[in-house]
Amino acid sequence: MVALGESMVTFLPTRPGRLADVPSFERGIGGAESNVACVLARSGHSARWVGRVGADGFGDHLVEAIGAYGVDTSAVRRDPGRPTGVYFRTAGDRATDAHEVAYYRAGSAASAMTAGNTDLAAARSGRVLHLSGITAALSEGCLDLMRELTAPRTGRPLVSFDVNHRPGLWRGHPEGPHVLLDLARRADIVFVGDDEARDAWGLRGARAIRAALPEPDVLVVKYGGDGAVVFDGSGTEAPEGTEDPTGTATFVRALGVDVVAAVGAGDAFAAGFLSATLRGLPARDRLRHGHLTAAAALTVPGDLAEPPARGLADRLAALDDRAWETLRLGPGWTEADPRAVEEVRTP
Repeated sequence: MVALGESMVTFLPTRPGRLADVPSFERGIGGAESNVACVLARSGHSARWVGRVGADGFGDHLVEAIGAYGVDTSAVRRDPGRPTGVYFRTAGDRATDAHEVAYYRAGSAASAMTAGNTDLAAARSGRVLHLSGITAALSEGCLDLMRELTAPRTGRPLVSFDVNHRPGLWRGHPEGPHVLLDLARRADIVFVGDDEARDAWGLRGARAIRAALPEPDVLVVKYGGDGAVVFDGSGTEAPEGTEDPTGTATFVRALGVDVVAAVGAGDAFAAGFLSATLRGLPARDRLRHGHLTAAAALTVPGDLAEPPARGLADRLAALDDRAWETLRLGPGWTEADPRAVEEVRTP
């Protein structure tokens, strides 16, 4: 599996409060695509990250930290004339008005990625190439690169595309939603939140989103804490009443989670779903693995979390519907013995 996109150094506050008041920060890493690569590598898959960072200390840190997860970073290019992007955030939930995020990515090395200065052979070297809409918003060169990688061609890997609509990145570019829709239509696997589809495209509900995106073989529509639905063009059997002209639809409720920080969950969900896809698991289990990996991210303070061991994840994913819906996970749950599922369940 290969992921291509910008990764940045992230600074997390050592205590709650406004950015103006926080006296110190702890350094971490963040980036939608590299997050997915890190989780997949930790889950036992071969993973490569293709990106561009500055020839600076922050670039060194990113390459070393991502490589430490077991990700192949040999195709990462260094830019001597542009810096590595960084961002700061408060301890609050990004989904509320009580948070602050300050990005310093304008003119970053990653924003200078083009089809001409990127190792396209490395990007196309895996079974799956994971991309996101964030890259398309960074520059015209990045958008051209995304169009090159999503163009139909013989031998193209499966293209996984997380829409990741970030209105702030598209400020001054009203064509942004149309660009994202076009890229999604060229992908094989698409992840999109119901809320972002509504904000970007004015679409409400999974059926409307599928009608607008009939081309991808697999479409995952996420409903946050409520769950997710996958439209699967493979024609696998689905419960009565869920048939769709473009494939079958399967819905799986999200898990009960004692949330520590609502950051990185979308990337973790994509990683869990892709891991199960690479393993050839059925639609329900792909969604369940997505929810489990998201739950790992939700129960730690940073963007990246250690995914559950495969044995534990498989055992939880195999629970019957009633047991799944009564499952509640909190901090430290990924360290549970896979033979002791009852330890991470609530009655």
